[in-house]
Amino acid sequence: MKPFAAPLDDIFFILNHVVGADRVADYDPEMSREIAQHFASFAEEVIAPTDEIGDRIGAKLVDGRVVLPDAVKAMFTQYVEGGWPGLMLPEDYGGMGVDGVTGGVIHEILMGANHAFQMLVSLAVGHNRVFQNFGTDAQKAKYLPLLASGDYLGTMALTEPGAGSDLGRIRTRAVQDGDVWRITGEKIFISGGDQDMSKGVLHMVLARTGEMDSGVKGLSLFACLSDRADGSRNAVNVTRIEEKMGLHLQPTCQLAFDGAEAELIGAVGQGLRAMFEIMNHARVDVALQGVAHSARAYDIASSYAAERVQGRGPDGPVTIDKHGDVRRMLDEIDAIAMGARAMTHLALVTLESGDNPWLLELLTHVIKWYASEQGLRAAETGMQVLGGYGYLQEYRIEQTYRDLRIAAIYEGASGIHAMGVAARLLRLENGAAMNAFVDYLKGIDGGPALDRAVAAWEAARAHLETGVDPGQIATPFIRLTARVLELALWAQMAAKADHHPDPERIRRVAALVARQSARTEADLAEMTAA
Repeated sequence: MKPFAAPLDDIFFILNHVVGADRVADYDPEMSREIAQHFASFAEEVIAPTDEIGDRIGAKLVDGRVVLPDAVKAMFTQYVEGGWPGLMLPEDYGGMGVDGVTGGVIHEILMGANHAFQMLVSLAVGHNRVFQNFGTDAQKAKYLPLLASGDYLGTMALTEPGAGSDLGRIRTRAVQDGDVWRITGEKIFISGGDQDMSKGVLHMVLARTGEMDSGVKGLSLFACLSDRADGSRNAVNVTRIEEKMGLHLQPTCQLAFDGAEAELIGAVGQGLRAMFEIMNHARVDVALQGVAHSARAYDIASSYAAERVQGRGPDGPVTIDKHGDVRRMLDEIDAIAMGARAMTHLALVTLESGDNPWLLELLTHVIKWYASEQGLRAAETGMQVLGGYGYLQEYRIEQTYRDLRIAAIYEGASGIHAMGVAARLLRLENGAAMNAFVDYLKGIDGGPALDRAVAAWEAARAHLETGVDPGQIATPFIRLTARVLELALWAQMAAKADHHPDPERIRRVAALVARQSARTEADLAEMTAA
């Protein structure tokens, strides 16, 4: 098995030379790299070795409580001792106050080392955003130190058996009872719904405070701790753990709330707006999951190909990376990994700088779609490079595929994000997000390939604006949008290649992406023919 290695050179090449992270006021490239190097060493030496253990043993439900492998709990203790749970939380509440760009770097490294563990510990950032924007000072003082210390880990409790993407169908109710609210209902697919790793769990619960016919306007958001102030367990019970294709360490729970004590966050009826603070952060995280797994697939496949001797060249036996078709597959994986990283880092920097909110609206949909869908293709191609060995658990690339498969489904399935672009953003504020995207593209010198791609995209947008049903063509349109963005960012990477330790690699893959630009015309043809 190829041990995990954090791709720091690739990460900071894109941040510092491609997407302009220096426009984020509190981003310090030298300090960011120093923090990342420190965490990378910890992730490689301590976190990554638990990935296979977690996959093999998984989470177990024992007497109504979730039990995790001992090795993972021991690793978490070291994670907490290093202060990592509070990395991006405010210093006033026990955190480190590190900027969001550096936090994104740490999350990518953590995902590459152990995706399932990252899901257990990552929601503190989204919870912090909720409390900062909607919570009271008393709530910040109560909850944020619990998260910063690692004593409590968080969940996002939205989904119910009859309410998946349609949150207006949520039936879980919250009723005020004196100074507290009491939540009754059932939630499913709750990542980290329980575990015996931290002292407790902070559930962010979306529940109905209005009538059943009030839709999303009748939803409110609540903080619900797994334990009451007197130390007794709150009325939140795990009724099952889902047996999944991947992410075996991460307990995906079905939860029953039976009059559980909770505290209202923000105003009654403001729940969905508040929950979006977590959801938007989670969608960037899911994009980073696709990035991390694509990069891991490239690392495993390229390392294997450089050592596997098969066939002969002019001077004798050769390793398979010398064969043209294998080289093509490796470069295609690399193109996805670096392209997805550049897109996601562009969104992250735009989010943290706050300088182009309309562009961010579009990027959030595109990065979640591209990094998850194409990340699966990268993992699949990596398995193909390894041949039969790619199908074996020993090389771990099959786990990469299994763990990533959910990314195209949760936090908004791929089709939902496609419709978000082709329907909602097309008309929102006269297409302000679309206009911001065009303005961004026209600021990049990508040569004739990018010019043709932008022309195809504008023709596709014009076709949508004729009033055609977007349902049949939303996916080709978001695919086209992603291809154009990919071309633009690879043009930027090619122009800055000398800043990378391996400029020849960057230029070679950039040329491959440029040669594939004709696919944009194919996407346009598919749209207009539907």
